[in-house]
This record gives sequence, structure tokens and C-alpha cells, in this order.
Amino acid sequence: MKRVTLSCCGKTAKCKPEGKVQDIPEQIQQELDRLGGLDALTERVPPATELEEKSRVYHALSDPLRLSILYLIRDQPLCVCVINRFTRLSGSKLSYHLNILKESGLIEGEYHGNWIIYSLTEKGQTCLD
Repeated sequence: MKRVTLSCCGKTAKCKPEGKVQDIPEQIQQELDRLGGLDALTERVPPATELEEKSRVYHALSDPLRLSILYLIRDQPLCVCVINRFTRLSGSKLSYHLNILKESGLIEGEYHGNWIIYSLTEKGQTCLD
């Protein structure tokens, strides 16, 4: 991911020889200097892989139905049929929501014969604490 530094007016920033950006408020420049400049500010942003992981978790948590599922299995692992009785979704819609929760690492499914039993992962538990 290539980062483009923009000035306050949205134009590409032009740096002065001493590494300061032109055309930004003095107060902002002072704070940037205090932090170590634009390069130091850029270093404070997590790597893309971490941002993508957080994005998946936040996406999973953004839906009230998925949050309900997490609270359902918080205290006890459950099979799809019990989760379905609460959510009253079609099988494909419930599968969709469970898949999002699994892909985000918040739940896991374990096969027991013909049944899949869903439980919270440690990450999922942390999100509910």
C-alpha cells in the first residue's frame, strides 16, 4: 500500500528541506515535530496485515445478529439447530453469519458426527468482556 501525504487542502504535500510540510497550521506542525515528524507518524500506523485483521473483526462485530450469536455461545458451545431456534434465519443466512464469525477468528466449529458445535475462541471471548 503506497501512502500519499496530503496537505490540509488535499493537495500533495511539498516538504521543505528540513522535512517540514508546507501549508499546514503551525500548531499541527509543532505536534508533528514533537512526535518525530511525518515519518514517525507513519510508523505509528500498524502494518496492513494487522489493519486487515482488525477490519475483519470489526466487520464481524458490526452486525447485531452476529453479536447475538456470540452471546448465545458465550457460556456454552451450541449446535446450529439451537442457534437457529434463536435467530430464526434460513440455513444459508445463518451459515453466512457463522462463516463471517469463523473467518474473523471469533468462533470455531468442531465436528461431532453429523453436528458442528460452535464455541467462542479466546479472541471472541475478549470481544465480549
